[in-house]
Amino acid sequence: MMSWVWRMMLVAVVTLVPGAFMLLVSYLATRTMWEHWRQAQQESLASGVPVSFRDVLATVHLKELVQQARATL
Repeated sequence: MMSWVWRMMLVAVVTLVPGAFMLLVSYLATRTMWEHWRQAQQESLASGVPVSFRDVLATVHLKELVQQARATL
């Protein structure tokens, strides 16, 4: 859990620094993709069916990115 001070600092940086919002969105997208990739690899090992990046990308939804952004801020 983030403390309220850390959250306020993050909100200030994202608001004031040019390009910080895009950096935050990129970070969240990368983190979400990495999480989905790890899940897909585990399922692939269990089932024996190979998984591709395209398969993983198809499972990521904008709603998840928005939820993670709201949780971060």
